[in-house]
Amino acid sequence: MSAGIVAIIPARGGSQGIPRKNVKPFAGKPLIVWTIEQALAAKNVDRVIVSTDGEEIADIAVAHGAEVPFLRPDEISVSSTAIEPVMHHLSEWLRLNEGANAEALVLLFPTSPLRQVEHIEDAVDLFRRSEVDSVVTVNESPAHYTPYWTLVRNEQGQVSYFGGTDIRKGYTRRQDFPQKCFAKNDLVFVVRPDNLSAEVPSLYGSKVELLEIDRLYEGDINEPEDWDLVELKFNYLASRAKPGTTT
Repeated sequence: MSAGIVAIIPARGGSQGIPRKNVKPFAGKPLIVWTIEQALAAKNVDRVIVSTDGEEIADIAVAHGAEVPFLRPDEISVSSTAIEPVMHHLSEWLRLNEGANAEALVLLFPTSPLRQVEHIEDAVDLFRRSEVDSVVTVNESPAHYTPYWTLVRNEQGQVSYFGGTDIRKGYTRRQDFPQKCFAKNDLVFVVRPDNLSAEVPSLYGSKVELLEIDRLYEGDINEPEDWDLVELKFNYLASRAKPGTTT
């Protein structure tokens, strides 16, 4: 039996940077609710499951329409736990308890409330259309963040561009860069479940497709200052979306 396209929203109860981060009110709702609502609104997502170890998070998630079929085991609920074991646990839980295999897992971090429903839908569409192992949302890196203009200092104190290029001989215009560089923005990952049980488990697999998204929607909340800045961007995006509002 196929479970279809399953969105997974990972949300631990503990948070070092911002206490109770996932349930703290953000723009009028608990932070995690924004991601739940986005996933539920995506037309090509079949199920929305929150993976959490916290009863409070579970109650809020269920109240807003998500599934919480289990509480995450302690061994994959510590701050050092990578995301791959969490996703593999969900995939195996579906297989063992429901006899269901997901076509793909859509990883949505609740700390990225600026994502839009169309970002999820476009990523899933690209996954199906491209027949890849994963789709990763990215934004083009600003020129000064690329390896071509990133400065490093070696053990002798000499400064060069990343990779050792002499700063006197590097590129002077971004238009001359040999290729675009992209940064993961953690908005959406679409992952083939087999990637998570490979010899080297990863989100990506061997064949990866990138979905480029406007940098305006990037916003990952980890520290208190992130919260304030992302909320400002959220309010700006909301004002742009109102009828009659000019930007």
